[in-house]
Amino acid sequence: MKNSFRALYINNLFFKALGFLGVMFLLAHIWSFLFIFAIIFLIAFLGLLLVEGLLLFWRAPKDGILAERKLSERFSNGDINEIVIEIENRFAIELDVELIDEIPVQFQRRDFLHQFKLKPGQMYQYNYWLVPVQRGEFVFGSLNVFVSAKPGFVSRKYCFERERKIKVYPSYIQMRRFELMAISNRLSEVGIKKIRRIGRHMEFDQIRDYIKGDDIRTINWKATARKGHLMVNQYQDEKSQQVFCIIDMGRTMKMPFNGMTLLDYAINTSLVISNIAMLKHDKAGLITFNEQVRSVVPPRHEGPHMQTIMEVLYNQATSFNEHNLEALYSMVKYHVHQRSLLILFTNFESLKSAERELPMLARLASNHLLLVVFFENTELSKVINHQAEDTEDIYMQGIAEKFIIDKKRIVKELERHGIYAILTDPEKLTVDTMNRYLEFKAKGII
Repeated sequence: MKNSFRALYINNLFFKALGFLGVMFLLAHIWSFLFIFAIIFLIAFLGLLLVEGLLLFWRAPKDGILAERKLSERFSNGDINEIVIEIENRFAIELDVELIDEIPVQFQRRDFLHQFKLKPGQMYQYNYWLVPVQRGEFVFGSLNVFVSAKPGFVSRKYCFERERKIKVYPSYIQMRRFELMAISNRLSEVGIKKIRRIGRHMEFDQIRDYIKGDDIRTINWKATARKGHLMVNQYQDEKSQQVFCIIDMGRTMKMPFNGMTLLDYAINTSLVISNIAMLKHDKAGLITFNEQVRSVVPPRHEGPHMQTIMEVLYNQATSFNEHNLEALYSMVKYHVHQRSLLILFTNFESLKSAERELPMLARLASNHLLLVVFFENTELSKVINHQAEDTEDIYMQGIAEKFIIDKKRIVKELERHGIYAILTDPEKLTVDTMNRYLEFKAKGII
């Protein structure tokens, strides 16, 4: 890519040389024989400066340096995203290069500096990686390349790219990883359990020839009589079940974990679950809410539907308002008529806060299969496992243990009201939620 700006920059070596010359001339007032050495050094300095200027500016080839920043059109939130910078030296001399890329402000990095040498005609590639922890629009600034020749009194600046906007989407890298493993039957490698099917909650698919090992209870005797050899009925998972990921965007989902909010973990998992549900021929839908319902994506299973879900999730943000389960219940009651699996991602701070929500959650569970997913506070576990050194530490451990016990009691209370529940570490959220969804499919609950 052609550069859009070139300028002269004076390096530290220039000022050191001037300082040295100043000291030489000052000492020459005391020892006169040093004056001739000071003149020689001055002439040498000016000569080298002139030669360097000629090489970098007057005798420099047009577009002496070419550089380009290569990166994906969109970034995946919470994942490693690679950026590649390619630089080509079209000068006839070896250059010392300083590379400074203006990284988006969200990463809070102001120390980007990569130094290297480029031989004449050499192409150099530099790779680095960024891990965004929030969704939204990120802006890369200029790609700045400073080049200098020996001895390095001055540098010439080349400026490329100027500005480039990148959208950070929910973790589509994680979604693709789970998708590939599901297709290749390797989900067990990431902790997904193999669940034995119970009963025959299956839909009829076709009649086919009997193969040794088939269940004899599936033999179709009428087809066998017609064909003259054994024929069996083949079944498949029930299709077109509705699966809604419901994301609470209220105050409690603002809590951070490893740089990301609980909301972002829930959004990343919703993307994976929606994609897997569609691979299972179910219809994936989405609801987000806080003090009111913010967005609704009707359940579908067509290919472009995943892009619709991703675009909606891309724009979601937490607020410091309390969530409103009444608004959610009203929306579900009047717009979701078919019995569906509702996966509600939320968080409870205490047993009392969960008890206040129980009546409304029970009403949701009366017409649908409701799975409430909420989060462990891993910091409390660290407090409990820490060796107590004084009375205050023992007191803190006692409080932390009470909060942990309360979280487990919330699970029991939800289950007592006919509501399925998952209490999980944010890092295990996707695996734990997918295990429960596949368990529901295997048992024919949905």
